[in-house]
Amino acid sequence: MYMNAKAYQFPSTSLIDRFGRRVNYVRLSITDRCDFRCIYCMSETMEFLPRAQILSLEEIFEISRAFVDLGVNKIRITGGEPLVRKGALDLMRRIGALPGLRELVLTTNGSQLEKSAAELKAAKVKRINVSLDSLDAERFRQMTRVGDLGQVLRGIDAALAEGFERIKINTVVLKNRNHDEVADLVAFAIAKKIDISFIEEMPLGIIDGHNRAEEYYSSDDIRRDLEKSFRLLPSAETTGGPTRYFRLAGTNTRVGFISPHSHNFCGTCNRVRVTAEGRLLLCLGNEHSVDLKRMLRANPGDADRLRKAIIKAMALKPERHHFNIKAQPIILRHMNATGG
Repeated sequence: MYMNAKAYQFPSTSLIDRFGRRVNYVRLSITDRCDFRCIYCMSETMEFLPRAQILSLEEIFEISRAFVDLGVNKIRITGGEPLVRKGALDLMRRIGALPGLRELVLTTNGSQLEKSAAELKAAKVKRINVSLDSLDAERFRQMTRVGDLGQVLRGIDAALAEGFERIKINTVVLKNRNHDEVADLVAFAIAKKIDISFIEEMPLGIIDGHNRAEEYYSSDDIRRDLEKSFRLLPSAETTGGPTRYFRLAGTNTRVGFISPHSHNFCGTCNRVRVTAEGRLLLCLGNEHSVDLKRMLRANPGDADRLRKAIIKAMALKPERHHFNIKAQPIILRHMNATGG
């Protein structure tokens, strides 16, 4: 149930939508480019945005500061692959130093992690999510089209050596692609003493060579598969996002499920996204957005105007998404353009 926003008397600087949900988490894409071509994320031959259409690093920082001023205490840096952008580490150092920011976290494909882990730790990145869809090198290459599994595994080990607060694997599960690996992936997470989340594919953009309806594998199916080998204990733990966590009996590992189809999580949505081209997306599965880049470039240095635009945008946040895995996607932007 959504609460009636009229019952709230929040200060004008609070980010509250029409349904009484407080936004305190921003997923911030710093590039649409990636060195992988994952089959569920983008087409094999992608046309990336020209540099002039992408937010500058200074513009990204100004947006970050505005959100923190408005009560956001968690920022996730995403892409594309964020670590392929020149200057990404310096940007994260600046964002990580913002007063009031409780958590700076990162989602990465792990390709650049081996050489960047120490600098990420120095930049005050608290937690890292690494996309990992298979432990079989050939299958991994097929799902990413170009990826090197060994490179990613070395990156995970480098991050572990730096002692981040938590490291988590994110796995998009596709039927007859990698659904038979879920137990092996959990066993890997246990061995590394890290967490893992399984994600139902989100139908964004038209993808060649991939039938979403035929390859959909629900969180309930995954959980049934895992319960053949592991005892999953319900947990109320949260990291502020949509993941529903379970503890694995006898381990320190948590297993999470992100279930946009089978268990809609919109009722507690506390997040918005900023794309690499500066669109403030109010919902992953809708096109409601505000062009922050245009505002920044038309009004350079006007932080107050930027904050007011963000506050006003909360009125556009929809009640929920309406994904249909069996239909052509109504959202034509690919995941790399959205921010993972």
